[in-house]
Amino acid sequence: MKALVLAGGKGTRLRPLTHTSAKQLVPVANKPVLYYGLEAIRDAGIRECGIVVGDTGAEIRAAVGDGARFGLEVTYIEQPAPLGLAHCVLIAGDFLAGDPFVMYLGDNFLVGGIGGLVEAFTREACDARILLTRVAEPQYYGIAELGPGGEIRALQEKPEHPRSDLAIVGVYAFSPAVHRAVREIRPSARGELEITDAIQWLIENGHTVRSHMVSGYWKDTGRLQDILECNRMVLERVEPGVAGTVDRLSEITGRVVVEPGAVVENSVLRGPVVVGADAKIISSYVGPFTSIGAGCVLQNAEIEYSIVLDGSSVDGVSRIAHSLIGRNVEVSRAAGVSNTHELMVGDHSRIQVKV
Repeated sequence: MKALVLAGGKGTRLRPLTHTSAKQLVPVANKPVLYYGLEAIRDAGIRECGIVVGDTGAEIRAAVGDGARFGLEVTYIEQPAPLGLAHCVLIAGDFLAGDPFVMYLGDNFLVGGIGGLVEAFTREACDARILLTRVAEPQYYGIAELGPGGEIRALQEKPEHPRSDLAIVGVYAFSPAVHRAVREIRPSARGELEITDAIQWLIENGHTVRSHMVSGYWKDTGRLQDILECNRMVLERVEPGVAGTVDRLSEITGRVVVEPGAVVENSVLRGPVVVGADAKIISSYVGPFTSIGAGCVLQNAEIEYSIVLDGSSVDGVSRIAHSLIGRNVEVSRAAGVSNTHELMVGDHSRIQVKV
């Protein structure tokens, strides 16, 4: 069995961060979301992995390499434009070469792995097995309608009146029958070849399509609140350990990781928290569910429930929360007139200022 990982797309919901970075490489607990997916594929016993890349292909290649660090053999497949998930299957035909495969969306975060899905797919003969989870607002998702035996009868894409609360998670297992399906369908109204249309084609043409429920936790990490929630979930399970330097004036409580080279001086860290390699935390408070990236500097600052990416600094700013700060960003207190805010903000940004 092979794996096909989709790591293209533009990540418009995470702009401006994704103007300069692949959305699949946004870190959760200081590790890119994509890495969790690759590890899940390896843990399911799969070794051959194709990765579909687009505009951010060079960054994905640099981050993943040949896949050896994950126990995988990686082949890169270029998608010239974001033409849909089914189009990814279409252009990966030579790599897949008639083998069954798992398709995994690289910006999905799944706790519990995909071993159960792979085992069920190989145990019971079917042409597709689709991972599902129950959601509170099914009108915002692709939805599956099931028959009495767990077979999928029909799919709806973001329906106004959903016929179930079972959302389609971005992980699928397919037999080679899907290759004909992606050739037979036509682009949707948005100009893409939709994988839901390909699965519907399989159903309507007598192929067996079964469901598999998520056993753990799933999030599509396309929005800020989803990234922060995934960060919280991982940090709740982190094994504490101090490999850096913490002085005697500092206070550490709860699950806290201080990576090698990091320095903590005269500060309070209340876990769960991860402080990246070579970061400096000086006279600051770092509250629960916060990840500080490698090489960051926090001085006279307060932050909680947030993610700070590599190389950024926060100086003299109190009570930052529910925030995602990109790479090599400078956040500092403005001098001069009180209650005056000095901002340099890029396109598609979101700023909330308390007045």
